[in-house]
Amino acid sequence: MISTLLRAITLVVVVGSTSSALFAQAGGSAVPFLLISPDARASGMGECGTAVADNLYAVHWNTGGLAFQRDQQVALSFSRWLPQFNADLFYSYGTYGRYFNELDGMVAVNFILMNLGQFERRDINGNKLGTFRSNEFAIGLAYGTLIADDLGAGVQLRYIQSNLAPAQPGQTAPGVGVSGGFDFGLLWKPSLLNIAGLDLGSKLALGFNLQNVGPKMTYRSEADPLPTMLKLGLALNLVRDEFNDLSIAADVGKLLVRRDQYGSDPLPRSFVTAWQNPGVEAAIGVEYWYEKVIALRAGYFGEPTRIGGRRFWTFGAGVRYDIFTLDFSFINTIEQNHPLANTMRFSLLINWE
Repeated sequence: MISTLLRAITLVVVVGSTSSALFAQAGGSAVPFLLISPDARASGMGECGTAVADNLYAVHWNTGGLAFQRDQQVALSFSRWLPQFNADLFYSYGTYGRYFNELDGMVAVNFILMNLGQFERRDINGNKLGTFRSNEFAIGLAYGTLIADDLGAGVQLRYIQSNLAPAQPGQTAPGVGVSGGFDFGLLWKPSLLNIAGLDLGSKLALGFNLQNVGPKMTYRSEADPLPTMLKLGLALNLVRDEFNDLSIAADVGKLLVRRDQYGSDPLPRSFVTAWQNPGVEAAIGVEYWYEKVIALRAGYFGEPTRIGGRRFWTFGAGVRYDIFTLDFSFINTIEQNHPLANTMRFSLLINWE
């Protein structure tokens, strides 16, 4: 019963994830909630953020982006998950970050909670034994600093716990797993760059992010890999004047997990073997700010059918007042009756510059 429950809960979260098709490519991973986009800003831009990463949500998108920040911030977000199913799922995210002169960089503490809802427990005869709630969470500590004038690097260490099912009397909990991992990111934002006569200084950004690298999530009798993801990103500012600011961004990502009937390949072997599974996810998005007060966003996310086949348009908006920025995003799925349809996200950023 427990193994079936674990598979069912994991499948629910995977179906709801908008960041990676974790059970595609003949394999899967544990704790897929780690790949969910936390902020409505990047979500409104088609899930692009690797090269944007210019606020505290860089903790998720690219820790190298923390290196360019010199302030104190709080980031909060919340989203009901799988609203089509009324499944009592929700995703919560919170981060606090501050720049320290002594460390010549920014330090951030991060907490993520994925509530998986309430379940019934029954014995082998189908008799009801009560109910329990399941959840997964992660606690992270991140640091970013400049390693060159235009190049930032960052790292995050994370503790991860998956509470899928409690223990029965006299037994060890078979549905509780614990692991840890790290992220590493680089962000290049050249202040002086000229290509073929085109001035790209302070307009172009290139990002690299490797996240969720660590040992397998181990339950009592099962072990599944973390959702290790490699992402590359590009961002380009097209227009910037007194009133208008228009940018475009693009991301490509590859899940570095390979699994077959004999199990999953361990790290670092999976860094190589995962490429035997063809296909990458890709996203593109645009963002427009008027007087740095009101923002409009749109984007597209897509991946080949063989690795999940998710395709959707995203739309978003934001408003900034004093130290507060409130963002909203909405997913418009191309496929009718898709689990992600009508998914809305809200995120708040407080910035004490």
